[in-house]
Amino acid sequence: MSHIVTNYDGGITAAPRAFVQPTCVEEIQAILRDRKQYPSPVRAMGSYHSLTPCASSNGTMVSMARLNRVVNIDRERMLLTAEAGIHVIDASKALRAQGLQFRLNIEIGNMTLGSAACCHSKDALDGVEYGQFGSYLWGMKWVDPSGELREANEDENPDLLRFMRASHGLSGIVVEVTFHIEPEEGAELTYLPRPVSDLTADEVNGIIDRSEGLICWTVRRTSVFQTKKRIDRPGMFATVSAEIRHKLWNYLVAYTARNIEEEVPEDMRKGAMDADFSLIKSLYELLHRMGGITIHDADKTIDYRDTEPDARYVFTFWSFPRAEWLRVLREYLDFADLYFQKHGFRCNMPLGSYYIRRDDKSLLSYSADGDTFSIDPIHAPTDRDAWNRYLDAFNEFAFQRGGTPLLNQSPRLTRAHVQAAYGERWNDFSARVRAADPEGRMLNPFFAELLAEAE
Repeated sequence: MSHIVTNYDGGITAAPRAFVQPTCVEEIQAILRDRKQYPSPVRAMGSYHSLTPCASSNGTMVSMARLNRVVNIDRERMLLTAEAGIHVIDASKALRAQGLQFRLNIEIGNMTLGSAACCHSKDALDGVEYGQFGSYLWGMKWVDPSGELREANEDENPDLLRFMRASHGLSGIVVEVTFHIEPEEGAELTYLPRPVSDLTADEVNGIIDRSEGLICWTVRRTSVFQTKKRIDRPGMFATVSAEIRHKLWNYLVAYTARNIEEEVPEDMRKGAMDADFSLIKSLYELLHRMGGITIHDADKTIDYRDTEPDARYVFTFWSFPRAEWLRVLREYLDFADLYFQKHGFRCNMPLGSYYIRRDDKSLLSYSADGDTFSIDPIHAPTDRDAWNRYLDAFNEFAFQRGGTPLLNQSPRLTRAHVQAAYGERWNDFSARVRAADPEGRMLNPFFAELLAEAE
């Protein structure tokens, strides 16, 4: 009998014939070697938070939940080594107990470090150097498709590590990772609301250049630039500010949006949603007048594991060259308004945009060619079919404008999307995947449909 597995937001369900939770590397080696008891494709699963079926399989799914220990914290070399199944939030707590933190403190705290090491990730507020979590990976160990234990690190085989940072479990199951860390620090977050119609390219460039980290939240036709500055010590209300911030984003915003769609009569729904967005905009304006907030940097990480289902949300992510972002943002807002007029659907949460600096640490880095700024529709869905239709339309919008998607955070991708976005790097990636796994032991239908055709 198949084991039913459902992802974080309930939008993806898998029924693998074998579902296993190994407790050691040797068990993972045995799983990959035993094709009869553990049929292909074999996919490693972290928290199953991904918005695409990248970790799904009808063959074997390997939950990494029991491989969740911190192995070592090296204060001299400033490196943390841990098993791949530990959640970012739990590893962060272990670091904070010693006055340390990750170099990048990502928002989604229930991502596993194994996923962070080999999949696409992002967090712009810590993007002083890099905005991709995996770029701070020093080394990893993995069990390859034949069951052999392998490893790579920055000192001995950086090119192999560059590929493995993009591997998404297609070259084996990551079992241990080592990340760069740093002393704990504070963060000052400020908020600047600006009407989109008044923005100029020079103003946006100025905001970027003055920021150590940057996310833009667009509420209808107002963009709020949330910038980060590193500080030694946060204020006395830092912990309270972080808890309020978590409550708003981890519960209240999505919960309110979903309940408006489910509980408010249809003829009053648009007015209720407009009022909700006006309230959100007013909150940002209040934060601007207050001069922002200060928090402990690691408190940006949110634990979503206990979030109620009616407070969960979905999103998609496409990045665009920095110089193109303002034009694409305006075109997106027009696209969203027109789609609403034609189909009666619009996203019920603010639009996110992550500024990510140039970074070629991964073969599939989405900022390999230069600084990028994303367009991230975010939604608390009540009608999955309507959301999926919107995703298809948005994917075409982004594809036509030269956007770059993420394999685990941009749902409903096609081969044309990824081939156009990554170009020759996609051909290189596809060839390396086939060389590492010629028999397709790890290759699920999702990736099989995306990989470039073999020469």
